[in-house]
Amino acid sequence: MKELAIFLSKSLLGWLVIQMCLSLVFLLYVRTWRSKNIPDEQLPKAAVIICLRGADPFLPNCLEALLQQNYPNYDLKVVVDSQDDPAWKIASDSIDKLAATNAQINHLRVIRHNCSLKCSSLIQAISDLDDSYQVVALADADTIVHPHWLRELVSPLGDPKIGATTGNRWYVPTNRYWGSLVRYTGNIATVVQMYLFGIPWGGTLAVKTEVLRQTGLLEKWAQSFGEDLMMPNVLKKHGLRVKFVPSLIMVNREECDLLGIIEYLQRFLLYSRLYHPQWLAIVSEAVSSILFPTLSIIVFLLSLGDAQWDVAGLLLNSYSIYTLGLLLLMLVMEIGLQPVICAQGQPGTQLSVARMGKMLLAIPLTQWVYGLAMLSSVWISTVKWRGIIYRIHSHDDIRLVEYHAYDFLDQPIDSKMSL
Repeated sequence: MKELAIFLSKSLLGWLVIQMCLSLVFLLYVRTWRSKNIPDEQLPKAAVIICLRGADPFLPNCLEALLQQNYPNYDLKVVVDSQDDPAWKIASDSIDKLAATNAQINHLRVIRHNCSLKCSSLIQAISDLDDSYQVVALADADTIVHPHWLRELVSPLGDPKIGATTGNRWYVPTNRYWGSLVRYTGNIATVVQMYLFGIPWGGTLAVKTEVLRQTGLLEKWAQSFGEDLMMPNVLKKHGLRVKFVPSLIMVNREECDLLGIIEYLQRFLLYSRLYHPQWLAIVSEAVSSILFPTLSIIVFLLSLGDAQWDVAGLLLNSYSIYTLGLLLLMLVMEIGLQPVICAQGQPGTQLSVARMGKMLLAIPLTQWVYGLAMLSSVWISTVKWRGIIYRIHSHDDIRLVEYHAYDFLDQPIDSKMSL
């Protein structure tokens, strides 16, 4: 047992060092990033597309922010699941409130049964565009953008080697739900990983229309569960890459309970297994971040039962250093991204002693929740997403098997809860 304890101890500390190094690489990129100011006359005409099903907690804020962009020539295209959807009235009211003339709302005319509802909406919205639009930008209903969001998203596309630009989301937890804290903790690692692998986030994503035609992305979306994870491989085949823009790390203040985060993770992990270009790296990261700490706890308890105090002491010290190191890493990431968040006029996470204590407890909880979600995602083939049930056989064999229009009865009781 001592040899196993030594192996686990070295594995924990070694993985901690790797995580710290990767996070520092990410933060260095964020700190050294400088956005380029593009004159208005050089900015291409853009279509901002948002697909809605259900009334997301901050949907009015999201739509109003999208309608007040510091960008000379763009239109907002809203695709709502149905006219009976509660999001339809919110979208209409937001447009009327600002008397916006550059926004149009349409319902989803054709519900495709071999891709996700979101992909159906994207295909419809993009297919309806005329040739004057040179850029398509995508936003999610949980994204509250700042006034320069579209300008900063589109500007790097002037580089012919860049096929798409993206940002990412940054959750701000509260003390109300442990699920929110678990999602925040896990997302810290996800943000770094997506940057390193060049993975776009569909909540803030822009692509040139000529790239859409050149790569046949619409045809691929017509058989896909999602639009973003597949893009790196598709773009790479055409000599293009995804550009991450640090100033587009968008704050998300929605809530999530533990059941909600498990269902989300099961869907996300299945989605990653289907489309992530480095899925094996995800598995390796999971082994390092979930299996080693859990095994350390188990061996620690067994060594206590066998009165092997030296083994127990070694594992206790290693696990404590590892967990406190992860807490320090979370704090470094939080502090490192504060300038980005503050520049958007958003308040960041309040780092009180009580909050840091809960963050410390959330570390092992996050490992166990992610481990449970990863194990269960291995054998599931049916997922539920906003009330829609899909059966997934492979990356290009998706079946929508149960559909109903969204209504107010589908809304969570807590109005701040993620859909």
